[in-house]
Amino acid sequence: MPVDVSSTVECSIAPAGDVPTDVLVLPVFEADEVSELAGVETEDGEIARVLNAREFTGRLYDVYYVPLAGARARRAALVGAGRRASWTVDRLRRVAAAAALSLRRRRIERAAIVVRGVDPYEGAQAAVEGITTAEFNGALYKTSEPEGAPAREIRIVATGADATRLARAVEHGRVVGESCNISRALCNEPGNVLTPTVFAERAARIAMEAGLRVEVLDEARIAELKMGLLLGVARGSAEPPRIIVLRHEPAGAPEGPVLGLVGKGVTFDTGGISIKPADGMERMKDDMAGGAAVLTAMRAISILRGPIRVVGVIPSAENMPGGRAVKPGDVLTSASGKTVEVNNTDAEGRLLLGDGLWLAQQLGATHLVDVATLTGACTVALGKLASGVFGTPDAWLQHVRATAERAGDRCWPLPLHEEYFDQLRSEIADMVNSGGRPAGAITAAMFLREFTGGLPWAHLDIAGTAWADEAKPYQPKGATGAGVRALTALAFSAFPV
Repeated sequence: MPVDVSSTVECSIAPAGDVPTDVLVLPVFEADEVSELAGVETEDGEIARVLNAREFTGRLYDVYYVPLAGARARRAALVGAGRRASWTVDRLRRVAAAAALSLRRRRIERAAIVVRGVDPYEGAQAAVEGITTAEFNGALYKTSEPEGAPAREIRIVATGADATRLARAVEHGRVVGESCNISRALCNEPGNVLTPTVFAERAARIAMEAGLRVEVLDEARIAELKMGLLLGVARGSAEPPRIIVLRHEPAGAPEGPVLGLVGKGVTFDTGGISIKPADGMERMKDDMAGGAAVLTAMRAISILRGPIRVVGVIPSAENMPGGRAVKPGDVLTSASGKTVEVNNTDAEGRLLLGDGLWLAQQLGATHLVDVATLTGACTVALGKLASGVFGTPDAWLQHVRATAERAGDRCWPLPLHEEYFDQLRSEIADMVNSGGRPAGAITAAMFLREFTGGLPWAHLDIAGTAWADEAKPYQPKGATGAGVRALTALAFSAFPV
């Protein structure tokens, strides 16, 4: 997995004009005045001329290089920050990524990025996350050399900030950005490479290197635990299922809360007997994006010494239409004892998660969050800009939503009215696994709620956000690392009482 970060990222609290570097990256708002960039160059310098002549307008993600006068940098890269009123930490993250991609294309070796208009520490962390994720090479199997090269040294400039706090923010951003890249690399792997067994092997290696406790449950152990939902999904494949269990148990951590993270790990999803259309099926290699998010968030939590105990559960399988595959009409019994009539074998992710949520409770979780590329219905409802978030009670739902938004994982809540469960009623079992097309994302969440044991629980449906269908100025086409920042941030948040 090509996820190594080539740049050395440091920080500076000096005035921007005093930072020695090749290129000084300046976020510039639309209608910025030259006086607002004081300390970088004199009024009659090239930046002033470019802004006054409207050669550069600050349009979002535009990059314009100019020579500098009166600064220790040779050039400035003016990066469009858009309207000042829309400026946020998340936008700074994307602007930093757009700048880093531009630096890469030009093979610039040293650069410094100025944090402005936001809290210096949140801004520094976000900028480093953006820079780090911009260095990701998703062309796993191309034999040609990638375009450009990452900068050898990037400095984050937050004039007047506390140097120690700034260094911590930079390190936090580096670890989270690297974890996003590892998640993206896993999601980009083809299904013939990343089977459930290989996913578990890689997860174990990543977890041990990060200092996590890890256990991999094989098919025999899964059967002992009577996890009939997971076993049912895996039946049609020649590849056996696995469950990856991760534990972060810091010394001196309180008994509670214990955060339980559960991620869907379907390494390839054909839909099973209810087979998907051929067009676009190759994308189904990323149906383990939720599992990758849990794994890599746990990595970040451990490296950054998260203060609370966290358990991660990743049930992993292939969903294939083999001769032994589960059929529409079959009834499966979950580890919790609940029975499920399978009326759609392409609604398999919720089956894995049902057993995974039960296992997280057995491991001591007091608060649950699951993350999955679960429903196309969520993409229809929200598009590719925001994940769906569901949960109970409302205080926990709102906390998860707010934490995710602050971390840069956009999400939007959808309701869980009791009447929606009527779509899941079965004549012969406790429920069916699919409520049909109407409110499909909601009924999927209602299904999962049945396996949460009444604990505070939230569900992130990242079906729309886990994959970028087209390149953006700040992000290439492919896996995005959705959910990693949100789950990491939760482990450092104050849970509602």
